[in-house]
Amino acid sequence: MNDVVFIADFFADQINGGGELNNEILIQLLVEKGYSVKKINSNLVNIDFLKNRNKSKFIIANFVNLFPDCKQYIQADCDYTIYEHDHKYLLNRDPAEFKDYLAPPEQIINKLFYKNSKSVFCQSNFHSDIVSKNLKIDNIVSLGGNLWSIDALNTMREHCKKEKNDRCSIMDSTIKHKNTSGAIKYCRKKGYEYDLILPCSPNNFLNNVSRNDKLVFFPLTPETLSRIVVEARMMGMKVITNKRLGAVSESWFSMKGEPLIDYMIEKRTEILNRVEEFINE
Repeated sequence: MNDVVFIADFFADQINGGGELNNEILIQLLVEKGYSVKKINSNLVNIDFLKNRNKSKFIIANFVNLFPDCKQYIQADCDYTIYEHDHKYLLNRDPAEFKDYLAPPEQIINKLFYKNSKSVFCQSNFHSDIVSKNLKIDNIVSLGGNLWSIDALNTMREHCKKEKNDRCSIMDSTIKHKNTSGAIKYCRKKGYEYDLILPCSPNNFLNNVSRNDKLVFFPLTPETLSRIVVEARMMGMKVITNKRLGAVSESWFSMKGEPLIDYMIEKRTEILNRVEEFINE
């Protein structure tokens, strides 16, 4: 089997981001299939490391901290795919600043890095459409979902069955584009009672969110999928949101509760198979 090098700015033991949690499950699935996977933070990658690993297959997730000379070496001499979590082909990483999410040419960066990749895996049709219209490349693949551990999916199955309060859950985030204030304003206008859900461990967060029957979330920038929205649906909650979510572009978004959990269990195999196609080329 081919050795795999997985490059990312951060990993799940360093930050509890959605991309990092997804990556960790992908790495676990690859290891379970017998692949040797070397994880390395992007800022620790150097040319000697790349030369010593040039027969490996590279999966590159977030790469903001990857040095330019390393990016150029990978682009020219490595067999790699990009597992895209946002919009690192834009100077500001935010297509919402541009009409129809289409950035002017001077805002596009890293185009050759994306173009020379064997594939650019995107999180949803919504995500892949935005990437495609900006980069105009033909190697974009929509995965149409994220990865969760079986334990996490079983936990959500239990939360889906429990009684819920007639209240709204709102993520209490200091990240501006998560727009906590917008969700609060909406609930106050509608007269809905709500709870602010503070950041905590993934399991505690799911438990706290799922106490209520509704999630309110109005992101200001496009969410390539939005794990929290999919999790809310899996836990049987109503989601009040806008169209800046990749999840709403997927045919499965009409499902919720256990049918959606079962679908995401199948999605684990589907996504793994797509990644394995690249590794075994």
